[in-house]
Amino acid sequence: MQIDQCKTCRRAGQKLFLKGDRCLSAKCAIVKRAYAPGPQRKRRGGSASEYKKSLQEKQSLKKWYGISERQFKAYVKETLTKMGKVEDVANELIKVLETRLDNVIFRLGFAKSRRHARQLVSHGLFMVNGKPVNIPSFKVKKGDVISIKESKKKKTIFSDMASALKIKEVPVWLNISKEKLEGKSIGEPTLQEVNPPAEISQIFEFYSR
Repeated sequence: MQIDQCKTCRRAGQKLFLKGDRCLSAKCAIVKRAYAPGPQRKRRGGSASEYKKSLQEKQSLKKWYGISERQFKAYVKETLTKMGKVEDVANELIKVLETRLDNVIFRLGFAKSRRHARQLVSHGLFMVNGKPVNIPSFKVKKGDVISIKESKKKKTIFSDMASALKIKEVPVWLNISKEKLEGKSIGEPTLQEVNPPAEISQIFEFYSR
């Protein structure tokens, strides 16, 4: 059964940008129906429990990046082992999530959404440092060059990309050659720049229970 991504955003109470350009238009479900899906029941008084808050934060970030619970939990658990070894564990988690190849493809503007990027990577349309990579979770490192396979550039999905990229702004840790349709990692993502739709400390709390 296919998940209604608009309902996912409505449950989270904020845009998670799961449908690319549609999320920026007046057709966005959050714009049209800024309330949770389902029958509108009378709200109970009081605030949500700490557990529910941390669960919601976890769900928001996981769905924003569009990864499975198993993968997300593994990323968080691995990050928590670095507590005290790195300056900012929240920043460390975001760095891990942002440097996934599917996210980098999305950030560069080669795909309309992270879900779309994951599909393109899985279908073997991209290369990293001249070598084919079809694993969405592949970790992109500083200095890596991401490009579209020459034999795939004539595909319909890339036909109007050059014009779309002219107005595309990429994060400061990435660089893009809009003529070559080629990107490069020139730094590292930061929590401040990414500004994720969740409180990272509550996510750590959720998995530390």
